[in-house]
Amino acid sequence: MIKGLLRFIIAVIFILSGFVKAVDLVGFSFKMEEYFSPAVFNMPFFEKFALLFSIIVVVLELFLGFMLLLKLKLKFTLSALIALCVFFGFLTFYSAYFNVVTDCGCFGDAIKFTPWQSFFKDVALLAGLILLFVLYRKDFRKKDEYSSDRKESSGKFKYYLLAAFAVVMIYIMAQGIMHEPLIDFRDYKIGTDIKGEKDKINKNPSEYKTFYSLKNQKTGEAVKVNQDDYIKETKYWAEGSPWKIEEGKNESVLIKEGYKSEIVKFKIEDPTGIELTDEIIKAPKAILVFSYHPKEVSADLLQKVETKVNAQKGVLIYGVSTDQNTFKTIKNAMMDGTAIKTIARSNPFVLILENGKIVDKQPAKDYVN
Repeated sequence: MIKGLLRFIIAVIFILSGFVKAVDLVGFSFKMEEYFSPAVFNMPFFEKFALLFSIIVVVLELFLGFMLLLKLKLKFTLSALIALCVFFGFLTFYSAYFNVVTDCGCFGDAIKFTPWQSFFKDVALLAGLILLFVLYRKDFRKKDEYSSDRKESSGKFKYYLLAAFAVVMIYIMAQGIMHEPLIDFRDYKIGTDIKGEKDKINKNPSEYKTFYSLKNQKTGEAVKVNQDDYIKETKYWAEGSPWKIEEGKNESVLIKEGYKSEIVKFKIEDPTGIELTDEIIKAPKAILVFSYHPKEVSADLLQKVETKVNAQKGVLIYGVSTDQNTFKTIKNAMMDGTAIKTIARSNPFVLILENGKIVDKQPAKDYVN
């Protein structure tokens, strides 16, 4: 009873973890790119394979989790899941210890974990899987030739279930890659009131304090002092003071958690640096064409999109990308590439707002067809 319940819980965790990533494989691939970046593992040559690695990881989670649920190939399934957990544990420990990837993407955008939470979750899963391996070790010795016809029939049915599960998951993954996720767990889902979210952020902002790393040039003593104490204590900054700020070692520390929303990153500027965000979210209707990798977009597709949006009357139109020369017939605007990726996964894509509320978003190739 206990081992059956534990097996069910662990299987469901792996299936749910795989499912939320399967829905948004492109988003998970962005997370893989972070791990391959120079700031983390410094393997930039793997970045172009990030989507492939994402598919492999998600397929393993989903199918091994479902096989565990059905008690299929139990020894192989448990061994593979233990190996997968060790791999995840290494990644999350590295992220937490070196503070390099602040969100592992374990449950996509559906549930957010800190790096240490992710690591302890992996440790708990690993312990549970090892316990299951021990509890089920007697089952590994059972030979197929001694199984009854009824058991054989039950085994075949399990494989049919696995095949049906595979078909559904492949469809969900394909939709997310070729279009947009079937289920949107992000803060930019259709129906989101960007203007309203901005107001909530402004009313309840997060507060940070800067901590300065200071070193005494005479004694070699090093201290960390927050910005308030630094200002109060004249010995740290008065003329002739031996205390000097160590460049690159200052830290910004969260003091008060405000209203949390990815909308805080929704900041659009014109090529000269003038912010356009308020104009856009206050417009009766705005059509924004986004691209986070403008050089990878075909000129023909961009031309079709621009032609279609230019045909709209009485609408505020901007082309938003990381390059001020991306769009030829609509006004160019700038936005951080990572922030653009958070809004939608397609490159390029079209976002339609009415009084700051998202009423539609879709890949540009779908928009023009």
